[in-house]
Amino acid sequence: MNDVVVVGAGPVGLLLAAELRLVGVDVTVIECAAARSPHSKALTLHPRSLEVLAMRGLAGPFVREGVPVPTGHYGGLPVRLDFSVLDTRFPYTLVLPQLRTEQLLEERLRKLGGEIRWEHRALEVRQDADGAEVDVAGPDGTYTLRTAWVVGCDGAGSTVRGSAGIDFPGTSATTTGFLGDVVLDAPPSVPSVDNEHGGFLVVPLADGHHRIAGTTGESLAIAADQPLTFDELRRYVRQVAGTDFGMRAPRWLSRFGNASRQAARYRDGRVLLAGDAAHMHMPMGGQGLNVGLQDAFNLGWKLAAVCQGRAPGGLLDTYHAERHPVGAALLENTRAQTVLGAAHTADVQALRSVFGRLLAAHPAVNRQFAGEVSALDVAYGPAVGESGEAETGEPGGAGEQAGAAEQGEAGGGRSLAGTRAPDLGLAGAPEPSLYPLLADGRFVLLHLDPGGDAGRGTPDDPGAADARAAAEAIAGSPDRIRAVTARPTTAHDGWAGRSTVLVRPDGHVAWDGALSNR
Repeated sequence: MNDVVVVGAGPVGLLLAAELRLVGVDVTVIECAAARSPHSKALTLHPRSLEVLAMRGLAGPFVREGVPVPTGHYGGLPVRLDFSVLDTRFPYTLVLPQLRTEQLLEERLRKLGGEIRWEHRALEVRQDADGAEVDVAGPDGTYTLRTAWVVGCDGAGSTVRGSAGIDFPGTSATTTGFLGDVVLDAPPSVPSVDNEHGGFLVVPLADGHHRIAGTTGESLAIAADQPLTFDELRRYVRQVAGTDFGMRAPRWLSRFGNASRQAARYRDGRVLLAGDAAHMHMPMGGQGLNVGLQDAFNLGWKLAAVCQGRAPGGLLDTYHAERHPVGAALLENTRAQTVLGAAHTADVQALRSVFGRLLAAHPAVNRQFAGEVSALDVAYGPAVGESGEAETGEPGGAGEQAGAAEQGEAGGGRSLAGTRAPDLGLAGAPEPSLYPLLADGRFVLLHLDPGGDAGRGTPDDPGAADARAAAEAIAGSPDRIRAVTARPTTAHDGWAGRSTVLVRPDGHVAWDGALSNR
């Protein structure tokens, strides 16, 4: 019997499968397509996704091949979100076509011993108390896979979600946009153009093409399943800009809609959902692929722990508790961006002007939206209580998404539990910073010694044993913890004076001890 069947070999399914293989979980990936699409729906990786990749030592090829842009957009407003001020080693949007992202993730999976069954379509999923069955149609006929767990990473029309009877409530499409990958002989000098006739974004691609995506009054009412012609694309761009910028050589033309839906639950017994199978929305801000990758990163270590008997099955309920609020926030902000970016009445133009002035005049407002779109501000509810057990009753779990953690016990500070751990610089550690320490997918127990004796292998203060015991209770096994004593060399909000911090495999804080009195 398989440990896990992942349905869908897009970026979300690939990252999840790689996370499972990293710790030796048996996983089968099935994909209905015969091969990868040459057309990339998504083009960007945001700062948090790059941090996710960095935690497994994977960011290098992505960064080398992509094009960094120090801003993001909100509703296509001409005033951009400033990513350069964000507290991360990746303060930018990385422009990299989804096709290349998938290829790099597939390379990772194959190096870990995973494989993909191309042209194998999931027909139906059934489950019982002990596992699940997936009926599959492949090139040589139909067969059934018996597995402990099934994860649907199979997109908005998810067969897995439908078979499990998981509701997908939300709203149907009322607005349609257009996109085209073309050559522009005279591209515009600004990344977006908008007026009362419509608006569009222009993204330069590394191969000399440009992605144009937007809406006009004419395009809004055309159904998303209607083919887009090159003449239409040129007409829409001319309606807004008065020129087509020397547009030629179309490589891909498509439409997209603003249907917004979210799965009522991300777990149903032996079935879990991630990525577009769990949430769909208007592609505003380039967030869909990124949130999906972060779903997979949250789920991967938890599912592995359950498969290997290091944690009870209830740990998987914390996946829904943590990621469902993130998906709800995603739908909220993309709906808001759709109002700003896909309607072109005089009222909306006034709203865009007001909102643009707010972003330009108030750095704190700009920073708030940048943190939201980049996903760097995602924080979960407090992960552990005094005993080291999760407040949900499961190791390393958390509750609802929270903007700040609960009050800490000592020093008058706030607990870091549930918050994102930055790539803290470290002196005296085996690696120069925190993220490389997470490369093997274990928890990292940091003993931070601001006083400078960072070379010690194990701290000898009386609280060290208690910290280790609490960490083991959360991690589920002593060998799933990497203990490191080091001196912090970089400053980050909320981290000053911290003495002991347990970081989960996904880079969120599971537990932190008292503030240092040294």
